[in-house]
Amino acid sequence: MTFTAVALMTLLALPFKAHAESVDVTVVAGHPPVFLWVKTMSETFIPAVDMALEGSGTEIDWTEAYGGTLAKVGGELEAMEDGLAQVGIVSSLFEPSLLSLQNITYVTPFGPSDVKLVLETVDAMTNEIPGMRKMWEDLDLEYLGGGFGLEDYLLMTKFPVKSLDDLKGRKINAPGAAVNWLKDTGAVGVSGNLTTYYNDIKSGVAEGVIVFPTAAAAAKLHEVAPYVTKVHFGAQYAGGIVAKKSWYDEQSPDVQAALQAGAHAFARSYEANLTLRVTKAFSDFEAGNAHVTEFPEDVRREWANKLPNLAQDWAAEQDAKGLEGTRVLEAYVTHLKDAGVHLPRDWSAK
Repeated sequence: MTFTAVALMTLLALPFKAHAESVDVTVVAGHPPVFLWVKTMSETFIPAVDMALEGSGTEIDWTEAYGGTLAKVGGELEAMEDGLAQVGIVSSLFEPSLLSLQNITYVTPFGPSDVKLVLETVDAMTNEIPGMRKMWEDLDLEYLGGGFGLEDYLLMTKFPVKSLDDLKGRKINAPGAAVNWLKDTGAVGVSGNLTTYYNDIKSGVAEGVIVFPTAAAAAKLHEVAPYVTKVHFGAQYAGGIVAKKSWYDEQSPDVQAALQAGAHAFARSYEANLTLRVTKAFSDFEAGNAHVTEFPEDVRREWANKLPNLAQDWAAEQDAKGLEGTRVLEAYVTHLKDAGVHLPRDWSAK
């Protein structure tokens, strides 16, 4: 027998190892990894997807595009629409028209402070109410879950706040829809964002801000607004993990299931780490000699009931567009009540 024949027989006798199919996936997020939702995509979502695919014969070759490398903040949806990314974390907060139903928490202030409850509620509603999932699908997006949110909003000011009278005539920064939380309170809402708050307050453009603790601590807002009032505006749903639907539908059941598993793992990790960061934020406030106080519950109730019915106005606007605004509002309030949440105002009541 020739050497070549022996070598061939030896090769054929070796165990056959199938070559794994590789799927190229680009993940997009406009924020940099310093933000928890992006950090969790990289450190939890991707490894969880890879783990779920072990032994399936398929592996994913990931490209991570964060912090403006592929899309600016709020531009993730367009990047996916253009086929530049297959998976992304899209902020419904920045899409008040295209994803209006997903912004239900921002029109129902003074809700629960429990981020986990808020995210699980909106995720459940996305599965229960066809119109909510359809909003994602109309944008060629498959909602995977893994909702990410912002912890219980509070008030930071240059002056102590113990009653609504303390807000009269005061200029308060607030992000987007949260400006409406100041209506009819006597305060003057000034639109702003995390990049402007510090200088606005320092320069006198504003005298305070509605903000969430982890962002406030990172921006050192307590240096210019040392009165930290835990008003408990509530935790907010801000968006979730999505895949480009036309791409997702072409993937194998193994890949689809792995992406879903990754989103589930993301949600659990995000919630746990957010709790740790919130604790650290309040430690930073105290270390910086900020005055942290609880808002009286009766004044919180007074504030909630002084506002125009933001939720009903929003629902009517959605209904007029042929969307399920009223159904979403009623479902959200019902879910919260079923979970034992006591709301200072029933936003579903007309």
